[in-house]
Amino acid sequence: MADRSSRKFLAAAIAVLALGACSPNDNDQKAATASNVTLTDAQKKNIRVVVVEASSFHKSVDANGIVDFDNDHATAVITPIGGSVTRLLVDPGRHVSKGEPLALVDSPDYATAVGGYRAAIVAAAATRKVADMDKDLLAHQGVSQREAAQAQSDAATAEANRAAALQTLASLNVDPRTIEHGGAGRNYGGIIRAPISGTVVERLITSGQLLQAGTTQAFTIADLSHVWVMAQVFGADIDNVNVGDSVQVTTGGDTKPVTGEVTNISTQVDPNTRAMMVRVAMDNPGNLLKKQQYVRASIQSHAATDGLLVPVSAVLHDDENLPFVYVVQRDGSYARAHVTLGYRADDRYQITAGLRAGEQIVADGSLFLQFMQSQ
Repeated sequence: MADRSSRKFLAAAIAVLALGACSPNDNDQKAATASNVTLTDAQKKNIRVVVVEASSFHKSVDANGIVDFDNDHATAVITPIGGSVTRLLVDPGRHVSKGEPLALVDSPDYATAVGGYRAAIVAAAATRKVADMDKDLLAHQGVSQREAAQAQSDAATAEANRAAALQTLASLNVDPRTIEHGGAGRNYGGIIRAPISGTVVERLITSGQLLQAGTTQAFTIADLSHVWVMAQVFGADIDNVNVGDSVQVTTGGDTKPVTGEVTNISTQVDPNTRAMMVRVAMDNPGNLLKKQQYVRASIQSHAATDGLLVPVSAVLHDDENLPFVYVVQRDGSYARAHVTLGYRADDRYQITAGLRAGEQIVADGSLFLQFMQSQ
């Protein structure tokens, strides 16, 4: 009986010692985690406190983009005449001026137009001479009023035909000197001319190729000093983009950003990418940006947004990865306050819930407080 009683007493003693060793420590740890943090004056030197205030900021949207020609300064050169190409005068990469010849074409259309204009000049001159003679004869009663009127009508018709033939030559890009001299005495071949000044970025015809008037695209000319960047913007980010916003475009590496401006925002979502296209117009110094090149665009909204901003350094995450900050309490202690993060503006977070204007939070030293709280 004595041995059995001794064993019971020993077991009870061990149980008491075990409880004394484990339970108080667990309770102390929970109490420390749940309680606020109190610092000495010396420890407070390790932190910096700021007041939460409402402020205005400008949101930015980062997007990928593709460089394209500025279609306001680029054009496809459609041949105005039909026939076979006899000579190509320019290569891709060549800068041309408006009206400069690009290719020569053996064109029946061209020959017919020049011949028609020559005939129209002769007819207009002849009928006008007859009309002037009849007018003089009418004054001396040499012809009837009806004959003189008919001569004037014939002259006016011939002159209208001459003007139409001249317009046909102009539409075929005939050299102005040819038009000025009536095309007389020379056989001119057809010429495809540059409709604008710029760089020949594409040559789509070959020597000997048969061209169809008004159908065949022969060249593409673009002013490469101006380009477009087509940026892809997804989801709710499009709400932060407006026409007129400034854009910084980078190509990667050590190149400096190039500044542009949003000029158009698509009204439809691309069914393949689920993005909305934002067009950025910009100068292209030194032809740095090339067609189909991938770039990075940072769109800076010119519309101001109001909200509460706190330093990024003030925000920590708990064991469940929920963001929180340390708020100064009335008694001088520091307590955790879980917050909802919104937009990040450089080195500050927008707080959409969890804080009020006028509260004081720890901006620097939050990790020190978290360490103190875990002890």
